[in-house]
Amino acid sequence: MNQPLAYIHPEAKIAQNVVVEPFTTIDKDVEIGEGTWIGPNVTIMSGARIGKNCKIFPGAVISAIPQDLKFAGEVTTVHIGDYTVIRECVTVNRGTVDRMRTVVGRNCLLQAYVHIAHDCIVGDNCVISNSVQIAGHVEVGDWAIIGGTSAVHQFVRIGQHSFIGGGSLVRKDVPPFVKTAREPLTYAGVNSVGLRRRGYSDAAILQIQQCYRLLFMSGLNTSDALDQIELDLPSNPERDEVVNFVRNSGRGIIKGYSRNGDSGD
Repeated sequence: MNQPLAYIHPEAKIAQNVVVEPFTTIDKDVEIGEGTWIGPNVTIMSGARIGKNCKIFPGAVISAIPQDLKFAGEVTTVHIGDYTVIRECVTVNRGTVDRMRTVVGRNCLLQAYVHIAHDCIVGDNCVISNSVQIAGHVEVGDWAIIGGTSAVHQFVRIGQHSFIGGGSLVRKDVPPFVKTAREPLTYAGVNSVGLRRRGYSDAAILQIQQCYRLLFMSGLNTSDALDQIELDLPSNPERDEVVNFVRNSGRGIIKGYSRNGDSGD
């Protein structure tokens, strides 16, 4: 803790066994939990709330003010969950009056050069790969994986256990449990490999697949497909997550994919 080459504001609240490497700056109104390692040349600004056993690598900037012209200096925060790893040159901006905070959950990996803008909510166990750029007000569900150099439009929602291929432009909501690829971004199947790794049964995965067959491959419009899913498939957490996510999509969901290469409803 007593690193003479780092600047730590006397009002910062830092657990006794936090390691702060040289040339790091930690501002006032910062809280850092025990066991966390802060590498050299990190900047942690006012409003940061960093959990236990995190690792923050050189060049990262946590809790800078939002890149939003409507920001009027309101007191807002960034929350980083326990065991999260933030690699080189990641930027996480604090919230605005919309949500008053930006959140990255527990046990996440934010790889080098990731940007998380103001008012984003990232769930637990997410992997956000190198150079992913996430605009403001985005929601990312638990266990989501976003491939490198992808860009996510503001207000987009990304469902839990989804997988987004590298280099994607994410303009629409991505439902839970799916793989996505191509340009424009389209449905590329259920993320069955990831689901099995996380303990989902074959029966649960089959029902998720049945949901998306009706939603993307039946020729029905979205509303009719949701009605058919509720009629044909028994209620369970996975089915209900799919139905509720799609029904509550503000931007609309990504499209399906037909064999001739065209997107479909």
